[in-house]
Amino acid sequence: MLNEVAEPLDAEGLPPMFRQAPATVEFNKLRRRLVRQAREAIDTFGMVRPGARWLVALSGGKDSYGLLAVLLDLKWRGLLPVELLACNLDQGQPGFPKHILPEFLSANGVPHRIEYQDTYSVVTDKLPEGSTYCSLCSRLRRGHLYRIAREEGCSALVLGHHREDSLETFFMNLMHGGRLAAMPGKLLNDEGDVEVLRPLIYCAEADLARFADALSFPIIPCDLCGSQEGLQRNVTKSMLDDMERQMPGRKDVMIRALSNVRPSHLLDPRIFDFGSLEADIPGRDAAE
Repeated sequence: MLNEVAEPLDAEGLPPMFRQAPATVEFNKLRRRLVRQAREAIDTFGMVRPGARWLVALSGGKDSYGLLAVLLDLKWRGLLPVELLACNLDQGQPGFPKHILPEFLSANGVPHRIEYQDTYSVVTDKLPEGSTYCSLCSRLRRGHLYRIAREEGCSALVLGHHREDSLETFFMNLMHGGRLAAMPGKLLNDEGDVEVLRPLIYCAEADLARFADALSFPIIPCDLCGSQEGLQRNVTKSMLDDMERQMPGRKDVMIRALSNVRPSHLLDPRIFDFGSLEADIPGRDAAE
């Protein structure tokens, strides 16, 4: 279902989503910080092609709502010369409140498409009870979003992953996958025809939670994988939160570390030619 709605502005010229925003110094600082961090990510990873069309994935969680609000804020400031199309993939989860997102997006003048695909039944049929659903669910969801991006003429799929998502992925790969890899700010899908963008990759999850609360987003919880206990990602999240409590500021340091790689100080000869390293010993050439 495609609903193209022009973006109306309220009396103050602000995007409708910010009509009920608190008029406090604290909220304004939070809003500016998220916008600044998103702009930094957009610039750092070269995300913008002026005139492009972006498909913004909207799940109904705090992160995707925050993503949409920050992108609309950037457009309002004249800093994001792209067209936005919000998209929710209704995955057929029992009890999913189908009315919330269409009503929210229409009320805020956001062009959107609601797509129904029963991936819930596919996941629960293929995996035994008690299995971790995340991987299969994510692959199915991403495949449909790529298809929708192509159908809508969008060059990019934009996701609401934040700082903690990238750090958690890094540590899960480190401890369980035996590789150094995290969530990048930008990548290409396997077919090479859709960019995947993460403008919130420098933003703190706690900031997005406060942002969502301040703007009273109608949060829809994930009843498929979000309710499963014992997921490795949850364990990793708890570990990182404990580190942050004991050593405040560690998460900021770690996300900066992912942008400050020293290949010569790792152990992978594929990214650094250790074999060519040779000490320059005085007088050696003459002796030879």
